[in-house]
Amino acid sequence: MGVILYNIFLVFLKTGIHIASLFDRKAKKWVAGRKNIFEKLEAATGNNDKVIWMHCASLGEFEQGRPLIERLSTHYPTHKILLTFFSPSGYEVQKDYKGADWVFYLPVDGPLNAKRFLEIVKPSLVIFVKYEFWFYYLKKIKYRNIPLLLVSALFRKDMSFFKWYGGLQRKMLSRFDHLFVQNEPSKKMIGKIGLTDICSVSGDTRFDRVIEIAEKFQPIPAIEQFIGHNQALIAGSTWKEDEEMLQKVFSSGNDSSLKLIIAPHEINEDHIHELRMLFTGAVLFSELASGNQQAETGNTLIIDNIGMLSRLYHYGHIAFVGGAFRKSGVHNVLEAAVHGKPVLYGPEYKKYSEAIELVRSGGGICVNDADECIKTIQALLSDESYYKLCADSSFRYVWKNKGATERIIQFIQEKRLLTI
Repeated sequence: MGVILYNIFLVFLKTGIHIASLFDRKAKKWVAGRKNIFEKLEAATGNNDKVIWMHCASLGEFEQGRPLIERLSTHYPTHKILLTFFSPSGYEVQKDYKGADWVFYLPVDGPLNAKRFLEIVKPSLVIFVKYEFWFYYLKKIKYRNIPLLLVSALFRKDMSFFKWYGGLQRKMLSRFDHLFVQNEPSKKMIGKIGLTDICSVSGDTRFDRVIEIAEKFQPIPAIEQFIGHNQALIAGSTWKEDEEMLQKVFSSGNDSSLKLIIAPHEINEDHIHELRMLFTGAVLFSELASGNQQAETGNTLIIDNIGMLSRLYHYGHIAFVGGAFRKSGVHNVLEAAVHGKPVLYGPEYKKYSEAIELVRSGGGICVNDADECIKTIQALLSDESYYKLCADSSFRYVWKNKGATERIIQFIQEKRLLTI
């Protein structure tokens, strides 16, 4: 029964996205990117290539998988890396990623597609990152006895794996040779469905990734010029709800010397226009970097490109991470915390263990509305000892969780899953 429902789901998935592609830009890319996908794969890959295949749902999962890709490339230089994505938000940003030999969309799941994909790629090792469980791919991989790992996984009791109707989902998990989970609660949940023997706590590879970025920090001269001798609040991955709240904070006259730099989650033309209407007199980074605006102009800077956020947090006196004023929840708090900054975010963060633990450590601060945000900013600016306590707590929290990538590499080596 579960497989029948899964097949119905696949039909609705493909049909729904094809219909959506008629008017939605993201869905259109999803469809176009999979056109002639098998012919493209056959043309790109060679029959004699030894391939490590990593699959990521989207950009966030890629950031978790990236440290592992780069370590695998170093340890197994004779192997090539195939990176696949389900979502355009991952593929379109990372399609030119130099750490992989090939980057493709994953063909839609199904018995024929999975069979053909594996016949073309012939992977020596398969790694799925955090989420994304495709029944036929996992089934065919298992039948071919290809080593299959799940990394940086996180499980909660409200997931279907642990419900009476989750038989198919539990079957998919059992296909993996090993499940690397982020924390002990996840391992305990896995134990309840009888998979303790293939599960271990490795931690979250995102800690390794943000530490690597921080250690390889590259300055951004235009940002340094804009901030000057002032202090700045860096607001990253913001949505409309975050931006409206921040507008109230910075229009309150709280501290005119505190500059605001906003790196929105979406940088399309319409949203940038809305931001400029919301923050009167705001400067665009593209204008500043091109020399069309003086660095001293205005107190608000809008970042209208992708790829700078992890470095931007370095320049903040205080960080604000968006997403937690909407149901989808907070974005990556580690990118800010690694730089040793107090990290503010809204109330929707309870689904994310790192955000919960950052609050518990004292480095993360939940603000429920503009008034709380104003009071928190005032406290951080006026009380040096409080500020230092929060900043140091953020820094220590990230660095004490380093090492997940190394644990997974050691497992691959000890089990001899790959040959050099």
